[in-house]
Parts: sequence; structure tokens; C-alpha cells
Amino acid sequence: MSRARLRDLGIVIGQLPTGPHNAITDVPGVLVGHTTLIYDEPRIARTGVTAIIPRDGQIWQDNCFAAYHSFNGCGELTGMIWVEESGTLCYPIILTTTHHVGTAHEAVVAYGQERELAGISSLAVVGETWDGWLNDLDAFHIKKEHVVQALNAAAAGPVAEGNVGGGTGMICHDFKGGIGTASRVVETKSGRFTVGVLVQANHGGREDFRLDGVPVGQILNYQVIPDPWETVAPFTTASSSILIIVATDAPLLPHQCKRLAQRATLGFARVGGLGHNGSGDIFFAFATGNHLAEGQKTLTWMPNYQMTPLFTATAEAVEEAILNVLTAAETMTGYKGRTAHALPLDTLQEIMRKYPPVS
Repeated sequence: MSRARLRDLGIVIGQLPTGPHNAITDVPGVLVGHTTLIYDEPRIARTGVTAIIPRDGQIWQDNCFAAYHSFNGCGELTGMIWVEESGTLCYPIILTTTHHVGTAHEAVVAYGQERELAGISSLAVVGETWDGWLNDLDAFHIKKEHVVQALNAAAAGPVAEGNVGGGTGMICHDFKGGIGTASRVVETKSGRFTVGVLVQANHGGREDFRLDGVPVGQILNYQVIPDPWETVAPFTTASSSILIIVATDAPLLPHQCKRLAQRATLGFARVGGLGHNGSGDIFFAFATGNHLAEGQKTLTWMPNYQMTPLFTATAEAVEEAILNVLTAAETMTGYKGRTAHALPLDTLQEIMRKYPPVS
């Protein structure tokens, strides 16, 4: 079977409706672009860059309220001290690989300065997960132009998933990992809003993987689908880290964005994420429901007691985004001949037909 999204397989989780693309881009004004590097010469590249740009590219002048949550902090998401201090996101978000945080940071700052989009100071938001098992990380493949390509490619509509962008070389629950996205639409007393999620998934053990409560990872154990880390000594598996970006058009204040980022943990846990010691599980939420451009003097906000539907939407969208990673990603062989196998979709459908839904 060709790769597919979870719902294309007839598997539906959660109760809330999705947006039209079931993607983070269902939040109005949110754009996503990828640069994907896959080649074997002169050194093996299985890596890339993903850019998320709010406000149709006007984020530089019209900031968003934002906040982050570090569930387990063995990772990097730059600019968070200022986000915590100011409560605002002032730049596009770049997701990439561990050794290229500096390259991506410099590139996005230069992008803003060269186009006169940014002020005199730039504290860009760049996140990483480690792709060094399939990618020759020490070759430093990513250059400034690759970050610019992702920024320039950012668009609304459907989002490419799996082995793309910053997720190109990632591994998730010991299957091939990568980029995934999903969305939910909620009705509240303050109005109708969308919550969209994009994940870069490079985390988790096989035995912990669940789909709608079904222990799929235990059924598809290493005797069925080989362990990508089979050459690693026991208890030193290198799989680690997930970046979760949550976007909404609800009029949330910074402390409410923090509450939304914390709820990403629930969707992460539903699929089997535990927050391993060496995992960078960092979650970031921004809200576009208020405009913060110069001269803007009016703010609106949603009472805290109305936020529960947004919490549910976040948990559901995170859960489905991670599952979309696994159904979209394709088997990949990379550095030193190492292979991460894709989650087998035909077998997955057979497993799920044997178990009643629990959502």
C-alpha cells in the first residue's frame, strides 16, 4: 500500500471535527514550507528544514501571543527566554536538525534584516531534533539558502508529511518518523475557533506505541519489524525528542497559550510518549486572535472557563499529527547503511479491525 494519512486508512480518532486540510494551516494565516535534502554524495544527507510562518508572513510586524512548555528538556528551542518574558512570538518558527540550530538562527535573522522585516534585535525561534542515525550530521549539510528556501516555500493548504523538511531523517517509536500535522475545530461561547498542530517526531520506544489505546507497538514488535537501533547496545537507544507547535485563532493571552502548550502533553502521551531522560519534548503554542501591530490598542480574550474545548482539540490534534507522521513516513536507509522501517499500513489496518475503538 502507498503511504497515506490516518483517516485515509479508515481510522478516525477523537470526537471533534477537523479543519478542511486537517493541518496547522487550517488556522487562518499560518503557512508551512519545507526544504528536504536527500543525497549520498559527497556525504550522506537525510535532513532538512521546516518553516512555520504565522499571519501570512506579517509576524515580524504583527506579533502573536505565545508560550512554551518543556515536558523534558534534553533539546533546544531558541528564543524562549524572551517568549517567556514578553509573552510574544515575533518571528517565523524554524524546525531542523541538532547541529544546524545556529545556521538556521542566523539565516532567519538575515532573512528578516535583508527584507527590512525585523527590528534591530532578533531572537529567532529555532527548534531541533537529532537525525544523526540516518543522516551524516557532521557533514553540516544545511546552509543559509536551505532555510531561505523553506521560508520562501511556505504556503497555506495541505502540508507535506513524513520524510520531509526537518523531519527527513527522524525516527518515531522505532519506526520511520518525521513531520505530521492535524487540526480540530471547536465551538465556544466566545466563538468558533481552530486549533492546528505540527509535530517533528523523533521520539519513543516501540513497546509504548499506541493507536486509540491499541498496543500496536507490542504487536509489531522487533521480530515483526526490525529495530532501527539494532547495532546499539541494550538500553542506549538513540531515539529522542519531539517538537510540537500548536496554533490557534482563538483570542488567547500568553498565560492561556501556556495552558494550551501544556495540553500537548496529553496527545503525546496517548500515542505512547513518556518523556525519556534523553528526549527533548518541547511544546510551543501561539494564538493569532489578537493583533499586536504598532498602534493596536484593543485586546480581546477568552475566559479561562471556556478553554476546555481548546484543551480537548489540542490533545486530539497532537495525537493525530503524530500518527500522521507514522502513516506518511516511508522506509529510509541512510548513514552507514542504517534503515528505519515504515509502519506497515496494511498490517495496521488489520490490527485495528480486531479491536473496538476506545476514543
